[in-house]
Amino acid sequence: MTANRLILGDNLEIMRGLESGTVDLIYLDPPFFSNRNYEVIWGDAGEVRSFQDRWAGGIEHYIAWLKERVIEMHRLLKPTGSIFLHCDWHADAYIRVEILDRIFGIKNFRNAIVWNYSGWNKNLSDSFEKRHDVIFFYAKKNNSAKFNGFSVKWENEKEYIKKRKQKVLIDEKGSYVLSDGGNGKRIKRYIKEAMEYGSPVDDVWEFDKVNNSSKERIGYPTQKPEALLQRIIECASNEGDLVLDPFVGGGTTVAVADKLKRRWIGIDQSVAAVKVSDLRLKNRRDLYSAPYELQLRTFNYDSLRNLEPFEFERHIIERFGGIANEKQRSDFGLDGRMPDNTPIQVKRSDNVGRNVIDNFISAVRRSDKRLFDTNKKAGQTVGYIISFSYSKGAIEEAARLKNKEQTIIELIKVGDILPLGNPPKVSLSASELEQYKYAFEANAESETGIEFYSWDFNHNPEDGFKADIYLDKDGKQVRKFEPGEHKIAAQATDKNGLDGTDKIEIKVEK
Repeated sequence: MTANRLILGDNLEIMRGLESGTVDLIYLDPPFFSNRNYEVIWGDAGEVRSFQDRWAGGIEHYIAWLKERVIEMHRLLKPTGSIFLHCDWHADAYIRVEILDRIFGIKNFRNAIVWNYSGWNKNLSDSFEKRHDVIFFYAKKNNSAKFNGFSVKWENEKEYIKKRKQKVLIDEKGSYVLSDGGNGKRIKRYIKEAMEYGSPVDDVWEFDKVNNSSKERIGYPTQKPEALLQRIIECASNEGDLVLDPFVGGGTTVAVADKLKRRWIGIDQSVAAVKVSDLRLKNRRDLYSAPYELQLRTFNYDSLRNLEPFEFERHIIERFGGIANEKQRSDFGLDGRMPDNTPIQVKRSDNVGRNVIDNFISAVRRSDKRLFDTNKKAGQTVGYIISFSYSKGAIEEAARLKNKEQTIIELIKVGDILPLGNPPKVSLSASELEQYKYAFEANAESETGIEFYSWDFNHNPEDGFKADIYLDKDGKQVRKFEPGEHKIAAQATDKNGLDGTDKIEIKVEK
């Protein structure tokens, strides 16, 4: 399975197209069973549609909606795989009994992990304050799931002494020493040695939520802390394993999996969720980062045209269902083949002419004459040409070959394989409000409408767009600067997930 993919779409539909038994770890944080409107977080059409589907009925409908997705997740997991399902008190009992116990089996239950987090003190008159979520941990197959022994290092010696509650002495060198009793004897152990083993982790995890001052914050209201996902990924997978998050949300799972050198797939129905996750991944990339693929419903025409030739060929052929040539020599000018070995040629150009067809026919014969003759005799396609468009002469020649010589060459347009769209056109302006303080406004035009804006206030063209602000619905920002020259970039994302960027440079005087 091709991994490291960020996919825009319905996770049920996409998971049904993935191969069984290929995933090592699944973490999902589905929308909670809550009637509050804040569950619509991004506010785009994909999320609203999912929200409406989820709330068409009561708890029974919600469980049915989630259950059919968990069935697919169970199919995708390897026998050594496991699932971590994140939920809160609104439906945790239903999810465990009606979904996880039924699909995975009670014997494969591992933990009900309690994630405890801090919050505001409230004066509650009828109950204690609710300050935890539950993460259900199930194995795919009893006693087969990966589980790496896990302990947490002690922060310092004083923390160790306080929590272990053992008698402590100080020796002649001034070092902390434990006085343990063993078989009626007093055993002297240095605390530094005892601390090496760390503290075993139980099923109550204390991690702070991502608050407004956190460096991780991207503006996603239910964003999960990276430390939480790091513990899950490290305990239940190894480097090179495949991690799936079918509700990618703010992108924490894929960002942490990428950092920990796991392969990953993230899916979401929201354009904003997928594009913000994309920006988050780009912000942390370096020379050693593994590549990943962003799969939208509509593809950027300009970006496709600007791909490197071989990358363009590979991308189009794989989308068409073929296999691209790994070597670019001794291939008779052919770029790939279908699973039945029928040749494919890709042209990264418009208005492809008749001469291309003539040359293609010759190459197909030379590469495998027996296959060519067999397909021709059977009235089947002898080869495919893929390009952006074709000239009238090329179309007429393909028709003549089919009707007069019983030789079928299919002329395929890139737009028939990938829905193509034009990215937004963005214009960025700046005005000085007062010394060191500037107002910026981004305006964008799009065929589908603008979903949100993102900002890079320390833009370096060599590094590409690195977002400081991920999600801005208005396209307006005010910022203070130190004296000097500053490059600023604004990126607009449309409702198909395509983006456009404009840049501006200001010089701030002392």
